Amino acid sequence: MASLQVSGMVVSGSSSSFCSHKTLVRATINGPKIPIGPLSLPRLSSKDFIEELSLRSGGYAIPVTTQMEKGSGPKTSSSDPVVVAKLHAIMEAVADRIEMHKNIGEQRDNWNHLLLSSIHAMTLTAATMCGLAAASASGEPLAGLKVSSTILYLAATGMLAIMNKIQPSQLAEEQRNAARLFKQLHGQIQTLLSVGSPTVSDVNEATENVLALDKAYPLPLLGAMLERYPSSVEPAVWWPQQRRKQAKGLGRKIEGNGWNRELEDEMREIVGVLKRKDKADYLRLSGKALKAHKVLAFSGPLLTGLGALGSAFVGTTNPWAVILGVGGGALASVVNAMEHGGQVGMIFEMYRSNAGFFKLMEESIESNINETNVWGRENGQVYEMKVALQLGRSLSDLKNLAASSSLRNIEEDTGEEFGSKLF
Repeated sequence: MASLQVSGMVVSGSSSSFCSHKTLVRATINGPKIPIGPLSLPRLSSKDFIEELSLRSGGYAIPVTTQMEKGSGPKTSSSDPVVVAKLHAIMEAVADRIEMHKNIGEQRDNWNHLLLSSIHAMTLTAATMCGLAAASASGEPLAGLKVSSTILYLAATGMLAIMNKIQPSQLAEEQRNAARLFKQLHGQIQTLLSVGSPTVSDVNEATENVLALDKAYPLPLLGAMLERYPSSVEPAVWWPQQRRKQAKGLGRKIEGNGWNRELEDEMREIVGVLKRKDKADYLRLSGKALKAHKVLAFSGPLLTGLGALGSAFVGTTNPWAVILGVGGGALASVVNAMEHGGQVGMIFEMYRSNAGFFKLMEESIESNINETNVWGRENGQVYEMKVALQLGRSLSDLKNLAASSSLRNIEEDTGEEFGSKLF
C-alpha cells in the first residue's frame, strides 16, 4: 500500500490564485519490506565451461585461453609472441616462393614453345635444303646447300638433346604444382594464426613442410634437377617423412573426438580402395608415359643426326643419302611434335603427382586411425568431411563406397569403383 502526503499547501477551489508560505512535497511509499543480502551465484570454473563447450560441439575442442585468478587481473593470450612472429616470417617466405615458382614456371613454359618452334624451323629448313641440293645440277649451289643443311641438322640435334635432357614442359608442371602446394601451406598457416593457438611444434612443422617442398620441387637446373628418366616409377613426395605410429589396443571400443569404430572401419576401407585402384592406376599410367617418353626422347636426336649424315653425302652415287637427309628431317619433326608439342614429360609428371596425392591421403588416414589416443587425432567428423571433399564425394557417397568395398571380393570382381571422382 502506498500513500502520498502533501503538507503546507492550501488549495482554493473558488479562487484562481494559490497562497502558500512554504511548500514541501514529501512522498512516501509504503510496501512490504524485502531483505536484501549478498547475492550468491553458483561458481563455474573455466575448466568446466570449456568441457561444456567441447561436449556441445561434438568433442571438437576449440583452443580457449582463460585466466581466472583471485582479484582482478588482465587477460592474457596463450600464443607466444615469438611463435606468432616466426609463423609470420614463414608465411612471408612461403609467399615469396609462390611468386618465384609462378614466374619460373611461366618462363620454362615459354622455353618449351620457343625451343620447339626453333627446332621445327631448323629441321624443316635443313630437309628442304637437302632436297634442293639433290635436285641441283651445278656444283657450287650443291656444296652451299649441303653445308647449310648439315649445319642446321647438327644444331637441331644439339638443341634437341639439351631440350630432351631438361624437359621444359615437365619443369613447368613441377613449378605449377609447387606454386599450388605453397599456396595451400600459406592458407594453412593463415588459418592457424586466425583461429588457433600456435605453438613451437606448429613452427617446426611448418618449417619442415617448406623444406620438404623445396626438396621435392627444386628451382635450379644444374645439380638439383629431378631425374627425367628414372628406372622405376615412384609417386611424388612433397611432405616430410615421419615414422608411422604403431597401432596398439585396437580391439577395444574407441569413442570420442568424433571417432568411433564404424568411422575407423570406413577409413580403412577407403585406404584399401585408394591403394588398389587410384594409386595403382596412376602408377600404371605413369609407367606407360615414361616408356613413351624415353622412346621419343631417344628417337628425335637420332633422326636429326641421320638427317645430318645424309645431307653431308648428297650428290654422291649413294641414293640413301637423299632419303636420310629429307626423310630424317620429316620424321624428326613428327617425333618432336609428339614429344614436346604433346608435352609427354608434363603428362608423366602429372600422373606421378596424382599418385603422390593418393599416397599422402593414405598416410594421413593411417596416421589418424593408428593413433591410440583419440584426442590426439583430428576431429573425426571434420576429417571425414575433408576426405570426402578431397575425393569429390559427398558424405553419403563416401559411406556407400566404403560399404561396397567391404562387401566386394576383390579377387573375383575386378569392376571395383575408383575412390576419387576428381582425377
